[in-house]
Amino acid sequence: MTDHRSAHTTAAAVAVEEALGKLDLDTKAGLLSGQDVWTLPAVPEIGLRSLVMSDGPVGVRGQGWGAEDPSVALPSPTALAATWDRELARRAGRLLAQEARRKGVHVLLAPTVNLHRSPLGGRHFECFSEDPYLTGVIGAGYVAGVQDGGVGTTVKHFVGNDAETERFTVDNRIAPRPLRELYLAPFEHIVETARPWAVMTAYNQVNGVTMTEHRELVAGVLRGGWGFDGANVSDWTAARDTVRALRGGLDIAMPGPRTVFGAPLAAAVRDGRVTEEEVDDAVRRVLLLAARTGCLEGVPAAVAPEDVPQDIDGRALAREIARRAFVLVRNEPVVRDEPVARNEPAVQDEPVVRNEPTPETAPAPTPRRALPLTPFPLTPHPLRKLAVIGAAAKDARVLGGGSATVFPERIVSPLEGLRAALPDTEVTFSVGADPRTKVPHARAGFELCARYYGADGALLAEQPQFDGKVQAMGRFPDGVTQRDLHTVELAGTFTPQTGGAHTFAVSGTGELRLTVGGRMLFDAPSAPDTDDPFEAFMNPAEHRVAAELTAGQTLDVALRFVPRGTGLGADLPVLTFALGHAEPRLDPDAEIEEAVRAAAEADAVVVVVATTEETESEGFDRTGLALPGRQDELVSRVAAANPYTVVVVNAGSPVEMPWREEVPAVLLGWFPGQEAGAALADVLLGTHEPGGRLPTTWPARLADAPVTQVTPAGGRITYEEGVFIGYRAWQRRAREEAGPAPAYPFGHGLGYTDWSYESLEATPARARVRVRNTGTRHGREVVQVYLAPLDRVAGPAPVDRPDRWLAGFATVEAAPGETAEAEIVLPRRAFEIWDEAAGARRFVDGTYAIEAARSVTDRRLAAQVTVA
Repeated sequence: MTDHRSAHTTAAAVAVEEALGKLDLDTKAGLLSGQDVWTLPAVPEIGLRSLVMSDGPVGVRGQGWGAEDPSVALPSPTALAATWDRELARRAGRLLAQEARRKGVHVLLAPTVNLHRSPLGGRHFECFSEDPYLTGVIGAGYVAGVQDGGVGTTVKHFVGNDAETERFTVDNRIAPRPLRELYLAPFEHIVETARPWAVMTAYNQVNGVTMTEHRELVAGVLRGGWGFDGANVSDWTAARDTVRALRGGLDIAMPGPRTVFGAPLAAAVRDGRVTEEEVDDAVRRVLLLAARTGCLEGVPAAVAPEDVPQDIDGRALAREIARRAFVLVRNEPVVRDEPVARNEPAVQDEPVVRNEPTPETAPAPTPRRALPLTPFPLTPHPLRKLAVIGAAAKDARVLGGGSATVFPERIVSPLEGLRAALPDTEVTFSVGADPRTKVPHARAGFELCARYYGADGALLAEQPQFDGKVQAMGRFPDGVTQRDLHTVELAGTFTPQTGGAHTFAVSGTGELRLTVGGRMLFDAPSAPDTDDPFEAFMNPAEHRVAAELTAGQTLDVALRFVPRGTGLGADLPVLTFALGHAEPRLDPDAEIEEAVRAAAEADAVVVVVATTEETESEGFDRTGLALPGRQDELVSRVAAANPYTVVVVNAGSPVEMPWREEVPAVLLGWFPGQEAGAALADVLLGTHEPGGRLPTTWPARLADAPVTQVTPAGGRITYEEGVFIGYRAWQRRAREEAGPAPAYPFGHGLGYTDWSYESLEATPARARVRVRNTGTRHGREVVQVYLAPLDRVAGPAPVDRPDRWLAGFATVEAAPGETAEAEIVLPRRAFEIWDEAAGARRFVDGTYAIEAARSVTDRRLAAQVTVA
């Protein structure tokens, strides 16, 4: 790509000053305040168009909050980080920029680069990693990719937004050293290497100061120390005080129209509480953001149109990222003592060889592992019958809840993906154990549209619906205004696939009336069951009704909704209601028994277990790591019925897996995006290998996790663990207490081939690692390099350092028998600590081990270097 940055910077500076000189105080103050939920005001007289923002990070929702304008849904950030591939993250960013341009969005409110301090953090799935370096590298790739497409990024949440409980007010007490070495480090790396055009300051306080007013960290560190020249946007409703916010470094207060800026800011200037020069500094940064995104006439956009990546295939990239993100944490041979289904003779661990007798002197063949499923290792014939079990196998959870929600045009479930990839195999399905406490949104068998009506009954707009959830925040469909809207009707048809007692559910804050096949099933008001307005919007109260239906009989369905206020603001266009549906079900015990029978009759089993929106989402922290419902029992029962049981974990964060030693294979699938099932089939059947490595440590039990405090005490959380989070904490505890090991360590992940590490050459500036593919198929390896000080206590002011930390990594590929070489730069920063006494970074002299590894606990080669 041609680099227009220098020329653009010069032209933009001139254009910004010229535009600023034409603005009066009220207009300038207004530019610092949202005109609505997602946009800033236009000023035609200076050639300034309205700048549009949108939530990410897995897609671009746009100004609506519904399915009327579908979005590509990529895998979750934990999945993207599991690829350990900066360039793949950059490609993801370029696709999102393409989506943003299609939707008229100029700034994407992403990525989230807070750390996995505790596995209980509610937005764990939306953050990349427990490691600041890996977070920074993947985040920088994402930012660079989005901005390659001429769309701005808003790196968030600056800083310390590591949990959800009391997130609007909590005071996180973080000492200078962990603040600098851990929590600020990803932001610093991204600012210095990818130059983001905006950041978002968080709701929470850090050391007694709310982040939208934190002059020390925003003006002093972000701008003064790192040279950040972009705009500072508040998290939505986070700005609380006009004067303190402006002087704290905030540029844009969102959402509008009523914020602490705008008219209140102009009044503060006139009252002498702030100066117009202070306002001008913020306006300059907003105008620069507009210039970079092509919203300010008279200056070309930061990325020339001919340099913008074009025509990226969203489905293909979503599928590639998903399979590259899947982490195979366990893959052992299947030992089956009993004959397989249909009384066919069992074949023990070794694969069958036809017409080629093995000489008596030949070594015994290596047992085939459970994955990939093809060629099937236990019988001479191909896989004939596969049992797919679990509610999430049919209704996959492909993304996390809250502001990360988008609405894809399609979702490929694991069941659909496997059936499409195995046309000659009988693929059965059983629910087994449904963990959901709420009825899923109406989808299969439904044809729906939403109709918007005024008080006089006039039709204002009509839109097709992807499923039974109708939602909007900040913008209604064209032709609909908040003043005119009276009623919304979700209407269409439903054709049941099975007969019996179907369950319908309605939810929303307002008047709800449901009719199915001409029968009134519900007609009553519904009020929120929470005081949190955002939670009331995202998860309104649910009401269930039942109806006896006949299979194959198409029925008219209509849900009429008259909205009432949700508490999010009288001038905020907001709408949310939903129609849910569940097919007739057996009782829970019978469902598990049905799954066990299906497993026993199959050649192999795939069980998909998952978290739910009620257990893992924005807005609340998790209370435990156990899978919801009876899913643990289901896995154990199925594994006992069929030893060829593969478990796929559909969760954005760590979960407990007490059965993990009972099954031969466990695959972590994260929230895998819209192409979930297709990517899963690719990996399970072996057309592609799982490429992921763990970006965070998975504990065996919550009680084993080093950091679990996410609930404030007296409004505060003190980060008493200092720099020891994630694998740093696991290693210190193992050294000092001989404590429990994690279920799976940071960096762990298996492929479908084997690797030997043959040589390591290291200097203080770089490491060169040669590896050999010793397996039987082409593969990809993530070579990790850790830095281990031989003296953990750094002088002259002694501070304890971790046993080791990630200093670099690289991905290599090789065919069977071939070697590949990874050259990994070791940043000088890896040898530094934050000296709290000096208030500065300090390079620590001494001798270090440079370790080449497959994970933080599987270290293969080491070399010593001395630095001074």
